[in-house]
Amino acid sequence: MKKFIQLLITKPSILVGGQAVIEGVMMRVPGAYATAVRTPEGDIKVDRHEFKSKAESSAIWKRPVLRGMIGLFEAMKIGFQTLQWSAEIAMPEESNGKEGGSKLGNFLSTLFAVVLAITLFMIIPYALTTYVFHLEKEALYFNLVAGGLRITFFILYLVIISLLSDVKRLFMNHGAEHKVVYNFESGRELSIDNAQSFPTQHPRCGTSFMFIVLIIAILVFALVDTLAIALIGEISIPIRLLIHLPLIPFVAGVSYEGIKITSRHGDKLVFRLIRAPGLWLQNITTKQPEDDMVEVAITALKEAFGDKLKEFEGKTFQADAV
Repeated sequence: MKKFIQLLITKPSILVGGQAVIEGVMMRVPGAYATAVRTPEGDIKVDRHEFKSKAESSAIWKRPVLRGMIGLFEAMKIGFQTLQWSAEIAMPEESNGKEGGSKLGNFLSTLFAVVLAITLFMIIPYALTTYVFHLEKEALYFNLVAGGLRITFFILYLVIISLLSDVKRLFMNHGAEHKVVYNFESGRELSIDNAQSFPTQHPRCGTSFMFIVLIIAILVFALVDTLAIALIGEISIPIRLLIHLPLIPFVAGVSYEGIKITSRHGDKLVFRLIRAPGLWLQNITTKQPEDDMVEVAITALKEAFGDKLKEFEGKTFQADAV
């Protein structure tokens, strides 16, 4: 008990996280987020917004699982907005003259991404499990095989896109984001040299979160399929999609609680083993950043905190989840 109390005193919890964007980094801190992007001329431009999550202000959305669901929605909304802004700053020649069609273009690209994700990570694994392995009547085995295929496709997808030059730079900025978060949490002065001394893999990364989502989905979908088969008999692929797709926010909420637990108890062997695959995947999604990328990430974090940064400098932190 004494050791636990000492940990709370010396390592308070603060949620600092971020996201790599085009030629930059978005950093989110309590009450605000800021995006810093390197322009083609070599300058750094910053876009800062005050922000308070529904999970902090609503008695309903702060409850376990629900806070993960609303958090995922908010993170996706912020992520799309910051990516769009970073593209306009980092690639102005491609953004000029397209304001009129930008909303339609964004909608179509988002729709394409959603359809691609559903096809690659749900329809194809379900079709293979049904027509190749013939497991459509076995809820547990069906979802174990389909889930294994989904994880395999996810890893292959990451490996393939990591070969693209633009994605390589995005993954380098992802590494810069992690290094700067580590630097901040350590209590050491925020600097390029200090940040570069930390690893690119971070246990609270979105990549680790996605891996936990893939695992939790197997368990949740297997349970739901068991109930569905008991009620209506054999279920087809379209029926599975109609059942599984609405459950994705719930799966994300459960996964959020899972990553909070593994982060909080990261010193225990069982939780280190659980988060190990997510850290391994970050060997694909994070790369060693250049110094100017780390500078951009530091700028984003400082601008996100603003004048409040002095309240946190020099202290060490151990946050539960991003």
